[in-house]
Amino acid sequence: MDGRKLRHVLDVRNDSFMVPEFLAMAREYRTAVVFTDSPKFPSFANLTTDFVYLRLMNAQSDVPTGYAPEVLASFADCAQTWAAGGEPTGLPLVQGDTGAPTAASRDVFIFMINGAKERAPAAAMGVLAHLQGSGISAVPGGDA
Repeated sequence: MDGRKLRHVLDVRNDSFMVPEFLAMAREYRTAVVFTDSPKFPSFANLTTDFVYLRLMNAQSDVPTGYAPEVLASFADCAQTWAAGGEPTGLPLVQGDTGAPTAASRDVFIFMINGAKERAPAAAMGVLAHLQGSGISAVPGGDA
């Protein structure tokens, strides 16, 4: 639209979406599915398009950076793997899904959207600090 590539994301909120048929439909329409760290919502890291969208919702107000340093490092490691065209190990996946698209590289969008809003900037800066020197172009508040 007006010279901009439009991208769409589905933020599903029910476990009924955790089936290969839903992932196939998302791929058919080139739509990403939100990967979240919230225990309240389905969380699965199956790839459906050429970009990845993380909505990190589990920051804690009593932690200065919202998350423990090792958790922020883990998010950064996953972002690096996805950006390089790979798939991180150890993340929850919809079983029986075999259609993940391959890519030489991917855009990765990480949003800190959670109840501990006062910690979101520090959490984002923590992930960015881990990405420094990785070769990934990280733009805080970047234009998606």
